[in-house]
Amino acid sequence: MVDTQRTENPLSQSFTTKSLLKFAFPTILMMMFMGLYTVVDTIFIARFVNTNALSALNIVCPVINLIVGFGTMLATGGSAIVARKMGAGKHTEAAQDFTLIISAGVLSGALIAALGTVFIDRIVWSLGAGSILFPYCKQYLFVLLLFTPACILQVLFQNLIVTAGRPGTGMLLGVSAGIANILLDYIFMALLQMEITGAALGTGIGYTIPAVMGVLFFFSGKSDLHFRKPSIQLSVLTQSCTNGFSEMVSQTATAVTTFLFNRIMMKLLGENGVAAITIMIYTQFLLSALYMGFSMGVAPVISYNYGKQDEKQLKNVFSVCMRFIILVSVSVFVIAFTFGSPLVHIFAEKETPVYEIARNGFLIFPFGFLFCGLNIFASAMFTALSNGMLSAILSFLRTFGLITALLLILPDLLGITGVWLAVPLAELITMLITLVFLLQNREKYHYA
Repeated sequence: MVDTQRTENPLSQSFTTKSLLKFAFPTILMMMFMGLYTVVDTIFIARFVNTNALSALNIVCPVINLIVGFGTMLATGGSAIVARKMGAGKHTEAAQDFTLIISAGVLSGALIAALGTVFIDRIVWSLGAGSILFPYCKQYLFVLLLFTPACILQVLFQNLIVTAGRPGTGMLLGVSAGIANILLDYIFMALLQMEITGAALGTGIGYTIPAVMGVLFFFSGKSDLHFRKPSIQLSVLTQSCTNGFSEMVSQTATAVTTFLFNRIMMKLLGENGVAAITIMIYTQFLLSALYMGFSMGVAPVISYNYGKQDEKQLKNVFSVCMRFIILVSVSVFVIAFTFGSPLVHIFAEKETPVYEIARNGFLIFPFGFLFCGLNIFASAMFTALSNGMLSAILSFLRTFGLITALLLILPDLLGITGVWLAVPLAELITMLITLVFLLQNREKYHYA
């Protein structure tokens, strides 16, 4: 049954280049700001604690990746379902599915938090923490696990507020959380000297702010998408997980590859090597946030017009997206390659082992930015088109399959240079496969 739409959804407009970028801009800014405050969190740990604490942050990072991955799987997969039903005029069903997805996220977060705290020692040892890093790892992870439900809610609301046609509100949530996180990090670490526990507490409270604000927004009835008594349909959750599985694959792969990076760098260069790869990974997240924000911002537009079967708009949106990705890819590469040394100096003092290792990495690592933008966008686009399989394949290749294979081969042949080459080569090979997928499916989905 098709509902009568009460107000015109912003997703239904006829997008031009300017209006699409304007619509996606709040999400881009939100992701950039999230990347920025994540990096600031890392800088504070390096400056106000020590580089061992920085290494510990990367040791427990796989657990955080898995939690975020689960939330992102529900969020992106569910967003595609909700946006498609909104595009088809089924607003009541969309609201019911939305509420069910949010409820499942909160309950899952509580279960993860409980199990994680019970088995925390075993988790930290299994991640490869030695006796030096173990106390830092346990302190940081214990606090963050307590905020798991808020973390998952934050991820869900970041996506679904855009689906509700309110990207500006999503940006407000992300920015407010980021500002709070930065301020709390400074208070807890610099003023109260709570060290790495303060960093985790600041991050956890940063999760909670957008989670609470998101709940209030969707209870306010300010959009057609709002909380409504859900219809308990396991098929909706199954479809959400299946369709968003590529994002879970991506985060799981990131967790595994981070583990491999840590093990290899620990073997080659010890704790200094782990600290250097931590700098590289978090800087990569900051610079990749532009691609991720844009892809998140335009995904509901693609889903909506796919549900509406508006082929003209799909082609128009796809054309704008491709031009934007090409321009940004070149720009980000130039910035990363040119300003690599100043970026590293923010984390580590010059002439220290950590600085020298990371600075040398920035002569190779940034080439990945030339290729990853198209891969990130294409994966998000196929998710938006409800083709979770193709999306998952691309995510698997760029974040796990190829990187893992290259990490197992190149360091033995080239040493530390092989570590730095793994990501750019994985992105390049994935981009070539992405182009094949885009060409093969253009007639099926009518985006080109």
